[in-house]
Amino acid sequence: MARIVRFPELGGPDVLRVEEVDPGAPGADEVLLNIEAIGLNRGEAAFRGGHYIFKPTLPSYIGGEATGRVAQLGSNVQGLKVGDAVVFMPISPPGERSIYGEQAVVPALSLVKAPEGLDAIQNGSIWVAFLTAWGGLAKAGLAKGQTVIIPAASSAVGLAAVQIAHDIGATVIATTRRGGKSDAILAAGADHVVATEEQDIKAEVARITGGKGVELIFDPVAGPFAETLFECLADDGTLMIYGGMANQPHTFPRQLSIRKNLNMRGYNFFELLRDRPRLDAAMGEIAARIRDGRFKMPVAKIFPLDQVAEAHRFLESNTHIGKIVMQP
Repeated sequence: MARIVRFPELGGPDVLRVEEVDPGAPGADEVLLNIEAIGLNRGEAAFRGGHYIFKPTLPSYIGGEATGRVAQLGSNVQGLKVGDAVVFMPISPPGERSIYGEQAVVPALSLVKAPEGLDAIQNGSIWVAFLTAWGGLAKAGLAKGQTVIIPAASSAVGLAAVQIAHDIGATVIATTRRGGKSDAILAAGADHVVATEEQDIKAEVARITGGKGVELIFDPVAGPFAETLFECLADDGTLMIYGGMANQPHTFPRQLSIRKNLNMRGYNFFELLRDRPRLDAAMGEIAARIRDGRFKMPVAKIFPLDQVAEAHRFLESNTHIGKIVMQP
C-alpha cells in the first residue's frame, strides 16, 4: 500500500485527501515509481478548483512534477533499470496519475533520466518552471537586446523566466504586487522591478524604454491586468499568456492592437515535453546552467505529504518566493 492524494470534489485546499491505495503493477509500457520529491505548481491549484485548461474527472488524482527512482519496469520498457533516478514529465492531462504520493504507476514515456549533479529536491522542483519559461521565451523569439516584462516574477516560472531572459541578453522588467520581493527578483537577474500596487506600470515602462514599450510580455496572470500590460507593448509586440492566476476574464483591446499591430497568444509547454529531442536539449542546457550557478531555484518551503492542504494554502497565499516542495 502507498499513501497518495486525490480529491472527491472541486474546491479549496481542504478537498485534498491523503489515502492509502494499492498502486498496482505497471503495464507493459509503464513504470512503478518510488517518489522522492514533488514540486507544487499553481496549475494544480487551478485544477483542484476546476479553473485549469483541463477539467478533472472526479474523484481525481493530482500532480504534474516529481522525481524518484524506478521500482518496477513493464515488460516493454527499454532504456531504464530498477534504481534509476528519473524525473516525471506531465505529458498527459493531469488527474490520471497519483503524482502526489509515495508511489505512482506512470507511462515510461513520461520519465527522463535525472541529470547528473542535481539532487532530488532540485530535480523535483525546477523542471516545470524552467521548461515552461525556456519553451515560452523561445516560442516568442525573445532575442538579445530586446525588452521583456515578466509579471509575477517571484513565482517559480517567473524567476526562471527572469534568469533565462537575462541569460539571453534581454532587458528584464519584472513585476510584483509589492516591493518586499524586489531584492530577490533583482538578484535573479532582473534589470528593473515594478511593484504594481505601489507604482504606475505604464509610466515606469515608458520611462525605462524611452516611450518605445517592450517587445514581449510573458504573463501568467491574465485578467484585467493583462489589458493594462497590453498598453506597454511596442509596435508589433506580443503578449504571451501561459496562465490565469487572476481567474478573471479580460477583453481583447481591439483598437490598440490594430493601431500598433500587436499580438496576443497563449502558450503551454506540453508540445515541448512531447518532442523528446527538443526536451533533452533544453534539459541539458538548463542543467548545465544549474550546475555552474547561472540558474537557481529557491525553495520556499518543504512540506510532508500529510500536510498537502497546508502546502496548497501556502501556494495560494502568494507570499512565497520560488518553489514549494512536498516529500512523502
